[in-house]
Amino acid sequence: MSDPAQTATEEHLPAPHPGLSAPEVAERVARGDVNDVPVRSSRSTAEIVRANVFTRFNAIIGVLFLIILVVGPLQDGLFGFVIVANTAIGIIQELRAKKTLDSLAVIGEARPIVRRDGAPCPIPTSGIVLDDVIELGPGDKCVVDGRVLEADGLEIDESLLTGEADPVLKRPGDPVMSGSFVVAGGGAFAATKVGREAYAAQLAEEASRFTLVHSELRTGISRILKYVTWMMAPTAVGLVVSQLFVQDHDWREAVRRMVAGIVPMVPEGLVLLTSVAFAIGVIRLGRKQCLVQELPAIEGLARVDVVCLDKTGTLTEGGMDVSELRLLDGEGSGEKGGEKDSENAGEKGEAYVRQVLGALGKADPRPNASLQAIIDAYPAPDGSDGPNGSDGPDGKEHGAGPRWQCTDSLPFSSARKYSGAALRSPDGESATWLLGAPDVLLPAGDPALAHVEDLNAKGLRVLLLARATRGLDDPGVTDGVRPTGLVVLEQRLRPDAGATLRYFAEQDVSAKVISGDNAVSVGAVAAKLGLTGAEGPVDARRLPAEREAMGRVLDEGAVFGRVTPQQKRDMVGALQHRGHTVAMTGDGVNDVLALKDADIGVSMGSGSEATRAVAQIVLLNNSFATLPSVVAEGRRVIGNITRVATLFLTKTVYSVLLAILVVCSQVPYPFLPRHLTLLSTLTIGIPAFFLALAPNKERAKPHFVRRVMRYAIPAGVIAGVATFAAYLLARHYYTGPGALDAETSAATLTLFLISLWVLAIIARPYTWWRIGLVLAMAAGFLVVLATPWLQHFFALKLVGRTMPWAAVAIAAVAAAVLELAWRWVDRRFPA
Repeated sequence: MSDPAQTATEEHLPAPHPGLSAPEVAERVARGDVNDVPVRSSRSTAEIVRANVFTRFNAIIGVLFLIILVVGPLQDGLFGFVIVANTAIGIIQELRAKKTLDSLAVIGEARPIVRRDGAPCPIPTSGIVLDDVIELGPGDKCVVDGRVLEADGLEIDESLLTGEADPVLKRPGDPVMSGSFVVAGGGAFAATKVGREAYAAQLAEEASRFTLVHSELRTGISRILKYVTWMMAPTAVGLVVSQLFVQDHDWREAVRRMVAGIVPMVPEGLVLLTSVAFAIGVIRLGRKQCLVQELPAIEGLARVDVVCLDKTGTLTEGGMDVSELRLLDGEGSGEKGGEKDSENAGEKGEAYVRQVLGALGKADPRPNASLQAIIDAYPAPDGSDGPNGSDGPDGKEHGAGPRWQCTDSLPFSSARKYSGAALRSPDGESATWLLGAPDVLLPAGDPALAHVEDLNAKGLRVLLLARATRGLDDPGVTDGVRPTGLVVLEQRLRPDAGATLRYFAEQDVSAKVISGDNAVSVGAVAAKLGLTGAEGPVDARRLPAEREAMGRVLDEGAVFGRVTPQQKRDMVGALQHRGHTVAMTGDGVNDVLALKDADIGVSMGSGSEATRAVAQIVLLNNSFATLPSVVAEGRRVIGNITRVATLFLTKTVYSVLLAILVVCSQVPYPFLPRHLTLLSTLTIGIPAFFLALAPNKERAKPHFVRRVMRYAIPAGVIAGVATFAAYLLARHYYTGPGALDAETSAATLTLFLISLWVLAIIARPYTWWRIGLVLAMAAGFLVVLATPWLQHFFALKLVGRTMPWAAVAIAAVAAAVLELAWRWVDRRFPA
């Protein structure tokens, strides 16, 4: 006797492929037919060490350090130890980030369902072997190339590989490419190419999944460093010639002062600090179960001014509950339903409609959240699917009697907005049923839509059960459908969604709710959460197709319903066209295209594998409330790097200027390397580390190089000119043996005070710890001046009172000019 639960569709299909047996798997592993593409979540330890040690500027500084070791004394080579310490910090921080990323990547790794010995089992992607049978469902990503064995309305999107946006209907025997993903239906395919032979692996053979790809911040720093490199060689030659031949110095002294002029030109700490800030950002977000798949995503988050939210799974929780079933028989609610003798199935009573809904649920092996709620509320009429003891459509036990049978099915697609099945009832009656969006299945003006609008206005989701007069394979299957009932679903709001939307409003980030659901229903949900603009929801079917016009509507609105997957992508593009930096959140397969095109794609950890694959950030805890922390971390990193970059580049500017002035005026270079090491440590190195890790809520702005240099150039010029003036004045004031040391000390005092004032400006707005930081650096310099052995170590000794106070006066004037210049720059070159 056949299984009474067997459907007619199954009767015409071959038995499911059992997959490989354990010996067959072992044989393929022994042959090397395994999916061995290395999927590493970060660079290897050796690569991290190599990237931090073998840099262009470490090479330059290393050579200069070796030179100082030859000419001595050791205290003039302190800058070399600073480089060693900074490099070690960079390695340690990146290793910590690697550990965080590696552990999170394991948590978020996809585990495809593979049939082994006739049983489905989830295995790691790397465990797949040639000829494995892999099951597919909506949202699943094809991890290897293959050939379709089974297909039940299987539609696959290959746009990430081919650029073709329309899904492809797959039938048994059709090829499947790795990197594509399922948008509707289900099935299974056999792996024909694994590892590096797979199509996607050939397209992207990359060493690391987490790479420092293009970012404005890093590109800007690289450009600055390139200009500095060009200036260093001629400056070094000029200084050597000036110090060795013009001043007739001892060659050791000439070399020391040449090194002193070259070393401060290199903003080596800026590159390190950028890497450290990124790494610490990854670690902080990792602690909140947020996986950063591309490090520049942290920078991109700081620039976001529009965040597009998918309602389902973001503002609402994934599950739903059926709150009501309304029959459309002219009698109102299904509770009043009774046996009717009209052709409309709704008139056969609520019990019959429940059975239809149950049979529809059973016909879809991979139900979405809406259908799952219906399945939970209206179990399949076949009961336990066993051969005996199941309840029949009349609610009685009937052994192996007649059953509901599915002869054809159409899985739900976010593009169609409905699903369907051809069902044969126990009494032999055949009918085609559709379940989906009422405003898609019914023509405008249909009386049933009035009920739907009332329910949508309350924030409820409504699905229409309708009987079709055409076959499922007919393109006009929705024409002339007869509405039977409305299934009213209640969505569960995320308790933290309201607070998150308020955060975005406070931070001047526009939130746009983009959903495939009815616009009125989405607007009601958004209104409950307090989203500004939710009272005017827009039906996306009425959006203009032209990008500029669409962008204007998007800027004005906040809630958009009935959005197709392609429209989501177009909306992201329209917002970007109007100059917005767009973040897109989502968890469903219909969000993939928009996530891919957005500046920052954010996926839920429970979302489909396809969404996790294209997103830059994955919220492993599935909490929308994590987003404020993610945005705040991005702003902290980029805002603070922009702030401290001014410190580093001010030093570069005054170092270049001092070198040029020394060469042109043919005087001894005023500093030894130890002096500038001390100044850099107290006014740049230590403060920059603390400032780079401080909270910062300001949204990052574009044009990093211009924003930094507009302050660094005037500050560096003022510091360089004032320091050289104090040095020249000291040269005229001091005479005799030891005069050069006294002149150097006066110039060092001037430069320190001006650099300290630049730090004080950068540290604004003041908090107690920022004020304490500036005062602590000032106290550190005073300790050096007041401690005899430190005076000797750093070759610093202020002689007399007149010149030291003159140096203070020059620094005070320079500080006043700095303030005026800073304000003039703000007015003349606004950010």
